[in-house]
Amino acid sequence: MITDKTMPANQDSLAREQKLVHLLMTFLSTGLFFMVLPGTFLGVWNLFSISAAQSQESAQATWIQAHGHAQIFGWIGCFILGIGFYAIPNLRRVAVWSYWEGWLIWSLWSTGVGLRWIANVYLWQWRMLLPLSAVLEIAAVVIFLICSMRGHQLKGSAKRRPEIWAIFVIAGTLGLLAATFANAHESFMQTIKGATPAIPNHYNSILLTLSIWAFPVPIAWGFTAHWMPVLLGLRPSKEKLMVIALAALIAGNIAALFQAMAASSFILLTSAILMIVALRIFEKPDKPAKVQGVHRSFPTFMRIAYIWLLIAALLLVWAALEPGSTGIGGAGRHGITVGFLMTMVFTVAPRMIPAFLARKKLFSQKLMLLALLSTNMGCVMRVCSEIIAYQHSASWAWLILPLSATLELLGVVLFTINMIGTFRQPHLLDSGSAKAGMPGCRNPSVKQYDRRAD
Repeated sequence: MITDKTMPANQDSLAREQKLVHLLMTFLSTGLFFMVLPGTFLGVWNLFSISAAQSQESAQATWIQAHGHAQIFGWIGCFILGIGFYAIPNLRRVAVWSYWEGWLIWSLWSTGVGLRWIANVYLWQWRMLLPLSAVLEIAAVVIFLICSMRGHQLKGSAKRRPEIWAIFVIAGTLGLLAATFANAHESFMQTIKGATPAIPNHYNSILLTLSIWAFPVPIAWGFTAHWMPVLLGLRPSKEKLMVIALAALIAGNIAALFQAMAASSFILLTSAILMIVALRIFEKPDKPAKVQGVHRSFPTFMRIAYIWLLIAALLLVWAALEPGSTGIGGAGRHGITVGFLMTMVFTVAPRMIPAFLARKKLFSQKLMLLALLSTNMGCVMRVCSEIIAYQHSASWAWLILPLSATLELLGVVLFTINMIGTFRQPHLLDSGSAKAGMPGCRNPSVKQYDRRAD
């Protein structure tokens, strides 16, 4: 409880908000670091090695898994945990000004992901670092869930039924917890029985399914249902169909957990189709899209992201039907991580981050467009060439792989420059004139937080 009543209400609110925005910027900056260096750059390095040798076995399994962990847990995890902590209901009433819980979550999570990368890439003391990193990641998620529960349990807030989009976000957070426990289980097993920190392929497929379809996918769907009807002018979402889609998504992940990969792939494809229909994202909008402050291609790329979701789900089914094939499963995972998730983040972040951080506007609309174009061009080339090359249908496809990786890296760098430029813009709260805000998200203004926490 905050009991200090010596500070005027406006200064009280500004001090709290400035500290919280600083914490959010730290999460986002850490996520950008993991995305660019341990994530994308290492992935590009792997693809150059594979292309040169024209063999997927030429890249070390430990390096490939380090790249994937840094992308999903390091980049996406930092973004979601940071924004999630910032958006906890009643956070300013249940947390002290230092927000030490948020800093503890950031420390545990970033250290855990960093140690996992060191263990996989350098193999230094990996029998100690691998399980330690998994335990730190679990601890971060558990503390985040405790903070979220406290924020919902204030008098009156626990009695309200959560909105449908919030149910998806909660499901995704619980999916993150499940993925971290699954990762910890296999990390300990590798420490005891394995010769390297590389998780065996059969279990790695299960872990990847949980890490993608149980964690960022439902959260992305929830945020789409929360923000896009207003921002894209869509008709109201079909909530009953959304519930069915979520139930199918959970069933698909459970099937994967029990190694029924064929059944899992069909169920996940069904879930994706149901969710696309429920969101009405491809139906004719009722109102014009709100593109103020971002590039006018914003609505187009939001829909392209969901096209990638459908393509990735179809590739997942194809890979399950031909378990002996190579390249199809990897192309499907790339389609959902880069095609769907990265396109969504590169589209939505320029719209939302300036408001979250109380910045006046996005640094550059042109950089937003270039980042999206470069990333999607690279993803198209990667998905197509990986299937063709790994199936040995055409030798020229091996030459496309490094080019696709270079384009994706360029997109990532452009997005990072745009975000850093946005971070460095004047902070509206510093002048007490925070007017940034947008429909459907938390407005970091003095007026909204001009209340004492009792």
